[in-house]
Amino acid sequence: MIPLAALVALFITTLARADEDIYIDGALNGGWQNWGWNTDINWAATDLKVGDSSISATSQAWSAISLKDPTTFGSYAGLKFDIACNPSQLQLYFQSTTDNSQSATIPISALSNAINPNSFTTVVVDFNALPPSGAPLGPGTWDRINWQALGDGATYHLDNIRLLTSIIVKPEFLSAEPIANNILAVTTQGTVDFQNLTVSLNNATISVTNITTFSPADTPSRTINYLKLASNLQPGLIKVKAGSLDVSYTLPTVQYASIVTAVSTPISPLIYGVNWPPSASYIQQLGVTISRWGGNAVTAYNPFGDFTNAANDWFFENRKADGGNADSWIAWIKAAGSQAMMTIPALDWVAKDATSYSYPKSIYPNQQRFDPYNADAGNGLYPNGSYIQPPPDPNRAYVPWNTTAAKKWLTGLTNKPDFVFIDNEIEIAHSTHQDIHPQPMSYDEELDRMVTYAKMAKEALPNAKVAAPSSCSWWFYWTSAVGYSDNAAHWNIDFLPWFLSQMKTASTTAGKRLLDYLDIHYYFQPDLSANDAAAKALRLRMTRSLWDPSYVDESWAGSNPQNHQPNPTAIWLIPRMKQLIDINYPGTKLSISEWSSTADGDITGGLVTVDVLGLFGRYGVDVATYWSNPDSKGPVGLAYWLYRGFGTYFGSKTAQVNFATSNAANTYGIYAATEGNKLSMVIVNKDTKPLGMDLSNVPHGNYFMRHFGGAAGVAKWQTTVSITNRQYIVVPAYTAVFLIQA
Repeated sequence: MIPLAALVALFITTLARADEDIYIDGALNGGWQNWGWNTDINWAATDLKVGDSSISATSQAWSAISLKDPTTFGSYAGLKFDIACNPSQLQLYFQSTTDNSQSATIPISALSNAINPNSFTTVVVDFNALPPSGAPLGPGTWDRINWQALGDGATYHLDNIRLLTSIIVKPEFLSAEPIANNILAVTTQGTVDFQNLTVSLNNATISVTNITTFSPADTPSRTINYLKLASNLQPGLIKVKAGSLDVSYTLPTVQYASIVTAVSTPISPLIYGVNWPPSASYIQQLGVTISRWGGNAVTAYNPFGDFTNAANDWFFENRKADGGNADSWIAWIKAAGSQAMMTIPALDWVAKDATSYSYPKSIYPNQQRFDPYNADAGNGLYPNGSYIQPPPDPNRAYVPWNTTAAKKWLTGLTNKPDFVFIDNEIEIAHSTHQDIHPQPMSYDEELDRMVTYAKMAKEALPNAKVAAPSSCSWWFYWTSAVGYSDNAAHWNIDFLPWFLSQMKTASTTAGKRLLDYLDIHYYFQPDLSANDAAAKALRLRMTRSLWDPSYVDESWAGSNPQNHQPNPTAIWLIPRMKQLIDINYPGTKLSISEWSSTADGDITGGLVTVDVLGLFGRYGVDVATYWSNPDSKGPVGLAYWLYRGFGTYFGSKTAQVNFATSNAANTYGIYAATEGNKLSMVIVNKDTKPLGMDLSNVPHGNYFMRHFGGAAGVAKWQTTVSITNRQYIVVPAYTAVFLIQA
């Protein structure tokens, strides 16, 4: 037993512990080390500084300054530092080297609106409330702090990096905004006095009749207060004053739409999927209905040892499979309530162990880059970006693979997948996996591999659905890596319609259907890297490419279509794919096993996801899985939670939504569904100002409401509201709202 005097001394010592300086003027302190990668660093820069010097860094894409603590820092209250950067190019996260766990990523833009590349801004990261969600860092052996560049790389400065022993959270009104019929949503920190709050609408004071307070379980530092107003909202100017908060909103004239429940089609429950969900609780929190074992690394997955190789994603190095054992993975995925999709390798080689690699420096010294954690493993490219020639001996890192091995694996599974995918983006194997397939994949080779492995899969797993070809992008829907000479050799027929017709022929010959789902990957094509106001607006309207035949894609795809399809500058993705299926192989269903918002950490990425999930339901996508597993507390994760989280479902049948305004899709979306006798709606406001809706045929009564975004921020907000005036329902700027009859 520890003596009482020792406990008191320990308590006093803990209280007296000082803040810990990590970097001050020229050097890391106290045994801290830089474990960063692919980043040029000047530890004593004087071009921009607070004090004598600062850290100046230039990171390549997805590279970082990574500061390693000789102990751990999880017991501290937070982190403080000065930063100068383009906030759209950088993110922050914390890591544990003990178990390789990491926190959710924090967009630097979420730390402060004042951050810029030309002067320092001081920021504080509260470990009890990480931006943007307010989730705690949580327990763990945290010992690394990573400032990581995004896909375009980043140049930035850091200074005065310090761990804080305490952070004082003062009582404060943080935001207030109108929502629904008669609600003011007010976010607060600490204990505030609502007697100091006043609300006026069109210069008339409105009293508050009731206050309901809610804090999300996974972000307990965040509090929202739903103030029920004595009168309904209406167009005009609403003003709110509370403490130092003084905000106003112009509530706009109404937009008209009607809900017609009599016109409906089924919504596939399998459109709410992700790749690689991290846990059973994640699946249940977000309502994930189907989970995919996919991506570049699975092309070389060896189930007889659980080895894999991420190919050009990471220096062609073998490793143990990230998902562990496929059989065990399927088991826990299904136990969590999700269906399982398994990808079958369909090239000729798979990883032979967990340590070998294809391009050792000892054999190929003149390479563009080497693994910062294994200096002998290269990226297989010459400094000018061309491929190493001749290609390496595959036996260096791989063992042969064929349908016999695949069938042995699949028939031996204790836990059977619901879906089988024939490889992953095999049409670009010459680029992603040039060490084992250096030649461009042709129409004929791809078809042969698909047919061969589909036959095997149907024999090994007769109840599983087969999906293929998992084409990577719009470009490769229409041609092969060989180029347009390959189209010409196949009667100038674009690839996907040719593939569908050939799979139909092969199925007829085999006496069984070999293709159940046409599977594609879809990534929006516009350049959104700036993430400025114009890019955000484009991101929010680009979802029209999924359904609108009049929308010319605002990218190269709209100006250089490179296909022989009707209306070639309009992507018109879902109806176009369903039309190709109906013409070439009727009865095949549509799967989109990879897609992305283009900005997982930005509120607009979450709103895009809400819009896309609604469109997938409305236009009849059969299966869809997000790439890869969005943060459950971030904007994209909240979009899933909005539709399906914790057992609250959007609905199984669509209800038709009629819009009075032709350009509505650029600024808002409305999705409606029914489940039994209950109506549910999702409204997404893509505009930077509030939306006022008149929704015909929406019954009066109580509704369970979820929402995220706007001034309330990124968190799982929910309450019960009463819709008594369907002629004016308010949705705040940049906000998604879910309503279901209580």
